[in-house]
Amino acid sequence: MRLLHTSDWHLGRSFHRESLLGAQRAFLDHLVETVRTERVDAVLVAGDVYDRALPSLDAVALFDDVLHRLADLAVPAVFISGNHDSARRLGVAAGLIGRAGIHLRTDPAGCATPVLLADEHGPVALYGLPYLEPALVRADLGLDRGGHAAVLGAAMERVRADLADRPAGTRSVVLAHAFVTGGQPCDSERDITVGGVASVPASVFDGVDYTALGHLHGCQTLTPRLRYSGSPLAYSFSEARQRKTMWLVELGADGSVAAERVDCPVPRPLYCLRGRLADLLADPDLDAHQDSWIQVTLTDPGRPADPMERLRRRFPHTLQLLFDPDERPEDGLPSYGARVRGRADLEVAEGFVQHVRPGTELHPAESRWLREAFEAVREDAR
Repeated sequence: MRLLHTSDWHLGRSFHRESLLGAQRAFLDHLVETVRTERVDAVLVAGDVYDRALPSLDAVALFDDVLHRLADLAVPAVFISGNHDSARRLGVAAGLIGRAGIHLRTDPAGCATPVLLADEHGPVALYGLPYLEPALVRADLGLDRGGHAAVLGAAMERVRADLADRPAGTRSVVLAHAFVTGGQPCDSERDITVGGVASVPASVFDGVDYTALGHLHGCQTLTPRLRYSGSPLAYSFSEARQRKTMWLVELGADGSVAAERVDCPVPRPLYCLRGRLADLLADPDLDAHQDSWIQVTLTDPGRPADPMERLRRRFPHTLQLLFDPDERPEDGLPSYGARVRGRADLEVAEGFVQHVRPGTELHPAESRWLREAFEAVREDAR
């Protein structure tokens, strides 16, 4: 059986205020075409379909469109809700939609009720475990307390119990949305730490043939049977070097797993620049990145005038500007707060002006204006 494993679409998300709806539409076109050309038997979407619990109308329209297209291909699809999704909203009309072969698994109570498929080698049971918020699902899973590992462990015990009652040789697949120990996070995932350690051990998923994971945005293999697909698009500059893909998984007659990566369309490459402003503007080797989305970290000792405007003249798609001066104060103190501790207000203000205008002394009139401003504030306070 051929399975296409994807996750973390985050429909409706933008990238530093740049709309990604067009790029997300192109990805979904690519997904549907991959399903058709690769003769995929089932699509697995491991959570975070939307970026927000209340998605935009445009995001909902994208989701609605891809559901119809998958249904038209008569290819079953299993979706679970992630920590960004509203499980109740995503699961609306799940029973009716399921009749079209689109299975929305958003209710923890149904985690041990599989979607049953079959090929020439026999049955395959697909179990969808939606994101399990410990405080909200403990009671449903028969627990008095415990964090992510405990609730996922309880859900998997139910899965294994159901699987044990299935005919011998039934192959099994689990979809889950979690941070599994050993996975490598990046900057665009929302922290799921609530009341304890966020990560869960890989052993939680023992006993099934393949686990399709969602939540972490980098494609990665924890074991041959336990993989993250990653997000189809980059949602932070920490993902600039990631290759965005889906997993095309071949589930053998004996439950063996073979997987290959299917590349996703890249709307615009990401590139991170670092250096002094004058050097970045003059370096001819950077011409190749003029059409990329750019993050710039300036290392000038002082902040140059109009840096973003000057950068965008050469790199029109500069989206993020950071400062990390390569010349540090000689006092050895770790932070600006430590350097100004104990100083008078006027002294701090004068020092700040000199910090952001290196090499330029305050004019006496500027010192007078600052002093008068502080005196006026104190008078108002009295």
